[in-house]
Amino acid sequence: MSSDPHPRLRIAAINFLNPAPLMWDFEHPPINAQLSQRYHIDRMSPSECADRLASGQADIGLIPIAALAVNPALRILPCCTIASKHRVRSLLLVHRANRPLAALRSVAADIASRTTLAYTRMLFHHWGNPDVPFVPAFADLDAMLEITDAAILIGDPALLALEEQANRFERTSEELVYLDLAEEWIALMGVPFVSAVWGTTAWGSPLVESISSDLSQSRIHGLENIDTLVAEWSKKLPIAEQTIRTYLSTNIHYILDEECIEGMKEFFRTAARLGILPQYDLAI
Repeated sequence: MSSDPHPRLRIAAINFLNPAPLMWDFEHPPINAQLSQRYHIDRMSPSECADRLASGQADIGLIPIAALAVNPALRILPCCTIASKHRVRSLLLVHRANRPLAALRSVAADIASRTTLAYTRMLFHHWGNPDVPFVPAFADLDAMLEITDAAILIGDPALLALEEQANRFERTSEELVYLDLAEEWIALMGVPFVSAVWGTTAWGSPLVESISSDLSQSRIHGLENIDTLVAEWSKKLPIAEQTIRTYLSTNIHYILDEECIEGMKEFFRTAARLGILPQYDLAI
């Protein structure tokens, strides 16, 4: 934290569609003006959020949950999450139809989220291909498939890849399989797929309760204003309004409930057992 007696808390936020309801009060009147006096927001990739928080360049961050095992000093603000209890649409493994999962030789991995990579590595253990190499790559499906047999896409690039699926087949005549990673995890483990939570290094600060309240209220108001978010985001992304509405209201689950906590515990247990992440005992 800054030595300024009245600092604005620095929030590292994700620059994708999926956290839009969580950010409602920070971006819309009448509360945004008040919150802007207390918080400063920067937007970036999920992995960058975790790095900013770990390095002390942010006070609050919407972090991929894998960061908690890598940096145990991080603590969860118990109010919100980005999770899925069914299909999520924005976490994809795309591979060529003529090469089964057990025979994939390499996977181009969007570098934006370490948590998605950990989930996918666990799924590859189940698919009988635990050591397939992940090649870091930027989120461009065509470019990724030029160098590997498959690609991991997250966030808006995954949503756009689904929208462009038919056009890509017409353009390339290449048959691809689009696997929803949350759907695969839930079918295998029977628990929700939890991607991110609000995290902080300021645990024990008297501010924590008020921060959690601000974040919770913003989520509540965001979920009450899905139609407005749909109208806003349909101008930013070439995706049908109904798809955005379903994504924000059905595909993504925003409340850190007991089911999601159990999903996180299973994630950490399995990741540690398979040697994907260090041992981590979740405490909320």
